[in-house]
Amino acid sequence: MNAQRTAIVTGSTSGIGLAVAQALAAQGCNVVVNSFSDRPEDHEVAAAIARDHKVEAVYIKADMSKPAECRDLVAGAAERFGAVDILVNNAGIQHVAPVEEFPVEKWDAIIAINLSSAFHTIAAALPLMKRQGGGRIVNIASAHGLVASPFKSAYVSAKHGVMGLTKTVALEVAQDHVTCNAVCPGYVLTPLVEAQIPDQMKVHNMDRDTVVREVMLERQPTGEFVTVEQVAATVVFLCSQAAAQINGAHISVDGGWVAQ
Repeated sequence: MNAQRTAIVTGSTSGIGLAVAQALAAQGCNVVVNSFSDRPEDHEVAAAIARDHKVEAVYIKADMSKPAECRDLVAGAAERFGAVDILVNNAGIQHVAPVEEFPVEKWDAIIAINLSSAFHTIAAALPLMKRQGGGRIVNIASAHGLVASPFKSAYVSAKHGVMGLTKTVALEVAQDHVTCNAVCPGYVLTPLVEAQIPDQMKVHNMDRDTVVREVMLERQPTGEFVTVEQVAATVVFLCSQAAAQINGAHISVDGGWVAQ
């Protein structure tokens, strides 16, 4: 990788997205950091990446539940840097509830942010990537893109959709030197996962430690959380020349969860 490559990472002011942005910057990529909040600390995240890795990094606000803002994010990155070489669709939210109690507004928001946003950013980025002769798209899916869990109907549906979108895009652009792949993490101790724990405690009638041990990590044979750095390193690999012939695939980073 070199400093001429530009990467967009959606939902990247914390958690997996931030780790991915930092890892790509460490490889010499210019980086577009994103969230919906547009706070001074969001801009400082980008500034810190630029300082630490001697690359250009900017923050661009975009609400990933809004199609126009998803597409404007890509357009803004192209205007700022002249190209979009890497697109990492990471933005996501979660809600845990039985299907019959699942709030309709939560369903709509999860589908919009976890699935539809990836469609919109990819649709906006592909013409740019084709014109410049190639690119990399990496969708952060989930073990829940391959298997289901109770009380997560919207999230599981969205992540299964991401897997289908990944494969379809890969086939469409296979001869354009663009690859589209998915990374499927298991449980990573991010703010998103931390926020799930109270809901899981409620639906399972368990305390926090029991939820972590018997609901979350019980699925992962290693009995350990995946780290954000491990996910980020997988993304970096998929964006490298070594992965040029990996297309329409998924890489599970889940401690063996889906091997069962």
